[in-house]
Amino acid sequence: MIKIGVVGIGNMGTSHARNLYENKVPGAKLSAICDISKARRDYAKEAFKFVKIYDAYEDMLKGDIDAVIVATPHYDHPAMGISALESNLHVLVEKPIGVYTKAVKDLNEASKKSDKIFTIMYNQRTNPLYKKVRELVQSGKIGVLIRVHWICTDWFRTQSYYDSGGWRATWKGEGGGVLLNQCPHQLDLLQWICGMPKSVRSFMSYGKYHDIEVEDDVTTYMEYENGASGLFVTSTGEAPGVNRLEISGSLGRLLVENGKIVFYKNEVDMIDHLNTSKEGFKKPDLWVCEIQVEGEETGHVGIMKDFVNAISGSDQLSPGEEGIHGLTLSNAMHLSSWTDSQVTLPIDEDLFERLLQERVEKSKMKDVESTFMDVRGSH
Repeated sequence: MIKIGVVGIGNMGTSHARNLYENKVPGAKLSAICDISKARRDYAKEAFKFVKIYDAYEDMLKGDIDAVIVATPHYDHPAMGISALESNLHVLVEKPIGVYTKAVKDLNEASKKSDKIFTIMYNQRTNPLYKKVRELVQSGKIGVLIRVHWICTDWFRTQSYYDSGGWRATWKGEGGGVLLNQCPHQLDLLQWICGMPKSVRSFMSYGKYHDIEVEDDVTTYMEYENGASGLFVTSTGEAPGVNRLEISGSLGRLLVENGKIVFYKNEVDMIDHLNTSKEGFKKPDLWVCEIQVEGEETGHVGIMKDFVNAISGSDQLSPGEEGIHGLTLSNAMHLSSWTDSQVTLPIDEDLFERLLQERVEKSKMKDVESTFMDVRGSH
């Protein structure tokens, strides 16, 4: 039985603790909880009987546990992950893995030096829809990547949502807006499926729809090493929104929307066809089919099960070391917006940290208790 401690009993930490407490993760047990808030500790004492409650993280790390789930504010994730690994504990970190890649590199280095399991809560990787899309792209079924478009504007939030927590939508509290709070899963899936672009050019609006410091509307153009291009669009101020992923390759196009995958399959390779066809306007013949998707999305519980199984020797679906990739995209997009320029990967991490710190120093947080729980997995 793997004894797990949860640090941070906010929205997601409470959900993870409850899943463990209700025995939804075979082979795991909720053994400890830690939070700096007395109100949250008092709540935990009532909600989770016979579970050890701590007010200091360092004390919990010395307690009777085998693993830690880190569900604290974003900035704390790398340092707390490192402390747990150095305490000879397995670690599962909530998304995002951190706010800036420089700190996450230190966490990844600590993981390399440890023989413990390190996982990130990328629960969308359990979605059979995206697993199938990845399989189709990675196996070459769509041919050479030509273009990818992801329009994800169904993250609508009201001003009341942002007013519900003083840390929300501030540079000091979260380190970013829609990219860092709502979209880490999409950014991870984007690179998991199509790989990392070589450069990005991003256009952002800060407080376009809301009275907030950070971005609530993003449009990013991407270029890939093989010449493919991409577009990533997201917003918390658009309704009705849409979540539509389109991936075009030389052998066809995938349309992913409303829980379905439609494959527009060329009968011949488009690149070969355009170079050899004697007819100036003739497109390749194609057929259209809906790709069958099997399995169920297991979400947060699925990643926790995967984490526990990895401790026993199984392969991981969501290794913690891979958390840096989606964050790199987020950092590159911000840096492009801040410098009004195209940014090549890897980014200038020192410049990013300096420009972020300038915003943190001007950031204003309100003393408001959070009252919202985002059931879709964002904080």
